[in-house]
Amino acid sequence: MKPKPRRPTKPGQSAPAPAAVVGPGLGPGRGPTFAVGLLLVVHVWLVFGQTLKSGFVNYDDPANVTANAMVQAGLSWRGVAYAFTQPQVGHWDPLTTLSHMAVCHFAGLKAGAHHLANGALHAASAVLLFLVLRGLTGAFWRSALVAALWAVHPLRVESVAWITERKDVLCGLFFLLTLAAYTHYARAPERRGWWWAVVGLFLLGLLCKAMLVTLPAVLLLLDGWPLRRTGKLPWRALVLEKWPLFALSAAACVVQVVAAQSMIGSLEAWPLGWRLGNATVAYVAYVGQTFWPVGLAVYYPHPKGTLGAGEIALAGLLLAVATALAWSVRRRQPYVLVGWLWFLGMLVPVLGLVQSGTLARADRYLYLPQIGLLVAVVWWAVDWSGACPGRRRAVGAAALLALGSLVWQAQGQTTHWKDSHALWTQALAVTRANDVAHNNLGHWLIEQGRLREAEAQIRAALAYAPNYGDARNNLGLCLLARGQAAEAIPELARAVELRPHFAQAQSNLGMALLQTGETDRAIAHFQRALELEPRRAEVENNLAGALLQQGRARAAIAHYEKALALAPGGNALRNLAWVLATCPEAALRDGPRAVALARRAAAQSGGADPLALLTLSAAYAEAGQWAEAMAAAEQALRLPGGATDPLASRLRAQVRLLQNQTPVRDSYVVVP
Repeated sequence: MKPKPRRPTKPGQSAPAPAAVVGPGLGPGRGPTFAVGLLLVVHVWLVFGQTLKSGFVNYDDPANVTANAMVQAGLSWRGVAYAFTQPQVGHWDPLTTLSHMAVCHFAGLKAGAHHLANGALHAASAVLLFLVLRGLTGAFWRSALVAALWAVHPLRVESVAWITERKDVLCGLFFLLTLAAYTHYARAPERRGWWWAVVGLFLLGLLCKAMLVTLPAVLLLLDGWPLRRTGKLPWRALVLEKWPLFALSAAACVVQVVAAQSMIGSLEAWPLGWRLGNATVAYVAYVGQTFWPVGLAVYYPHPKGTLGAGEIALAGLLLAVATALAWSVRRRQPYVLVGWLWFLGMLVPVLGLVQSGTLARADRYLYLPQIGLLVAVVWWAVDWSGACPGRRRAVGAAALLALGSLVWQAQGQTTHWKDSHALWTQALAVTRANDVAHNNLGHWLIEQGRLREAEAQIRAALAYAPNYGDARNNLGLCLLARGQAAEAIPELARAVELRPHFAQAQSNLGMALLQTGETDRAIAHFQRALELEPRRAEVENNLAGALLQQGRARAAIAHYEKALALAPGGNALRNLAWVLATCPEAALRDGPRAVALARRAAAQSGGADPLALLTLSAAYAEAGQWAEAMAAAEQALRLPGGATDPLASRLRAQVRLLQNQTPVRDSYVVVP
C-alpha cells in the first residue's frame, strides 16, 4: 500500500507539524485518557473538597460579594451594565463579577456554593491542561504529570480557596481554551475559524483578569516549541500574525491602569530601586516555593528599602545563571528555555514594577506562570531518565512522592482558608511586620465583639505602617463600637485624609459625627460616601437616620426606601417601619405598611430582636390593633435585650401608652 501523499502548502503557510511533535491520536487511547481526567478531578476534590464547609473571608470578599448589593441581586441587565462599568477593588474584570452574580442568583450567599464554583472551574482547568499539553506535544504521561502537579500544588490554594480569586480560575480556563484553539490553528492555518476562536477566547480571558496580557508572547514561545512553526515562517511573520492579540493586550493594560488609579502609588513613593530589587528577589522566591512550598501566606509585606544589596545581587545572579543554562540547551532541550521564559514572562505584569498595592508577591500570581516551570522540569526529568531502567524508576518514584507530598501540604494549607481568623493567624505565624494581617485580624475581632483584642491588633498594624488608611479606619470603628465617638473622629478623619476615595471611612466618620451631635457634618460625609459608592444600603440607612434627627422625615423615608431596595432586610426595614408608624406628620404615616414591614423585621430576627418587636408594637398601635401592640411590647420585655436600660424604660413607657390606647409618636430613628 502506497503512503498517502502529503497535501502541498500554500506560499507563506506553515506545514502541518510532524506527528512526532503534535497529534491528538498519539499515546494511550480514550480509556487511559478518561482515567487520567478522572484522577485529576479526584485529586482536586481531595484537596479542595473541604472548602465547601468554609466561609467567606474579610479580604476583598465583602467588596466583591458579601457587601456588594449589586452582585447579591443576581443576574440582570442592570447587573451586566454594572459589571462592565464599575471596577472592583481596583480591578476591571466584568466576567468575573458576572460569575459572582450568577452564583448569587441561584444560591444567594451560601459560601459553599461559591467555593464549589471555584473548585469546579479549577478541576476543569486541570483536565484541560492535560489535554492541551498532550495535543501540543503528543506526550501523554508527561502531560498528565504536569497537570497533576499543577492542580494540587499548595500554591493553587489561594486561587481556589479564596472566593474573590474567581478571576484566577476563570481566566485560567480561558487561557487553556485559547491554547487549545491555537493548537488547531497552528496545524491548519487555512482554517481561519480557529484563529478567530483564539481571538475571541483571549478576549474573554482578559475580561476575567488582565494578567492574561502576556498570552500572545506565550504563543510565540509555543511557535518555537513544540509547534516548530519557526522553521516554516520567519519570526516577523509570526509576530505580525498576532497583531490583534497584542492590540487587545495593550487595550487591557490601559483599562486596568485606569481602573486601578486609586491603588497605584506615585513612582516617587516607591523608588525604582525598591521595585526592581523586590521583583528580582520575588522571582527566586517563586522558584523556591515551587520546589519547597512552606511558609505560604495570604499576604507577604513589601520589603520596601530593607533588602540588602547582596541579597538582590545573589538573586539576580541565580536568575542569570538559570537563564544562561536554559539558553545553552535550547537546541537539544528547547522545552527548558520555553518553560523558563513562560514562567519569567507571565509574571511581569504582577512584579510590582508599576506599584499597585503594598504586597511583595502573592501565591495566586503563579496560577498560570508555574505551568511553564513545571513543563521544563518534567520534560527534562523524563529525558534525563532516558532508557535507563534505574533512572526511570527513580523519576517515577520521585513523581509519586512529590504528588503525594503536594496533596498533603495543599490540604493543610487549605484549612487556613476556612475563616478570617484562621487565615490571618496563620499569616502572622509565617511572616514578619505584617501590617495587613494585624489589621484584618483586628477587623475580624471587631465583628466578634472582642474590642480590646481588636484594638491591640490594629495598633500593632499602625506601629508598622502609621499611614495605613484601612487600619486608621478600623481603629476608629473599634473606638466607635466601644462608645468612644469623640476619640474615633480624629482616627477616621485621618483615614479619609489618607484615602479620600474610601467610602467606608467616609461613612464611619459620618457615624462618629452623628453620635457627637454634629449632624450637618455627618450628612456631608454620608453623601460623599454615596457619591463614591452609590449603591451602599447601610450608608443610605445612616443618611436617613441623620436626616430624621434634623426633622426631615420625608427625605429620611426616601433614603430608607433606597436602602430597602438595595438590601431587603436589616436596620432599614425596621427603621422605615418605625418612621411610618410614629412620624408626627400625619401625611407620612402609614399604619398597614408599617405593620407589614415590622412583621418582616421581626420574622427575620426569629422574634429575638427587642427593637424589632418595639417597632412592631408601635406599628400595631398606629393601625389600631391594640391587643397585638400590647402583646408585641410584652414579648420584647421578656427578651434578655429588652430588659436592659435604656430600652427597658422605652418599652415600659410604650406599654403605658398602649394601655391608654394612645399611639406612639416620635421623630428619631430606632438604630442609626
